[in-house]
Amino acid sequence: MQDQASKHEAFHTLFDTPIGVCGLAWNGRGIMGVQLPEDDASRTRDRIAKRFPGSSEAAPPAHIRAIIDDVIALLKGEARDLSHIPLDMEGVPELHRRVYEVASSIQPGRLLTYGEIASKVGINNARLIGQALGKNPFPIIVPCHRVVAAGGKLGGFSANGGGLTKRRLLAIENARRDDSPTLFDLIS
Repeated sequence: MQDQASKHEAFHTLFDTPIGVCGLAWNGRGIMGVQLPEDDASRTRDRIAKRFPGSSEAAPPAHIRAIIDDVIALLKGEARDLSHIPLDMEGVPELHRRVYEVASSIQPGRLLTYGEIASKVGINNARLIGQALGKNPFPIIVPCHRVVAAGGKLGGFSANGGGLTKRRLLAIENARRDDSPTLFDLIS
């Protein structure tokens, strides 16, 4: 991934989406994190600056702008596969990396349970999956909102707005279980 300077220099930007003003941080290794909307743009700016101290606010270069455009399109309801986006996972624990890889494979409009992800990463503890997803620094790109509890329950969501934000994201994607012939009833 190319950048304005080096692999270690970090940048962030804000951008408008259908769910509010989001933030994105990057460096020469990839995307460092995504910030979902706070109550207003200044809070989103403050949050991303605190999450990535030393990053400078900057206009995104073309390759970052293309990622932002894909995120915006996804949040408009267009099916976009974001799994190709390079992520800077330096400092991310190994289990979390494996969980994020599986979550990244969930296509827009589809869902997996915490238990299904646990099985795919070879552990028998859905709570650990929830904990890893609760610390996901890359929401939307690593679509933790597409992971639900067993029995059709929504499960947690740590972003601003909690379950309401998760329901909204799932509604935008018209999400359902792969084994369900009808919409997964999470947005009622």
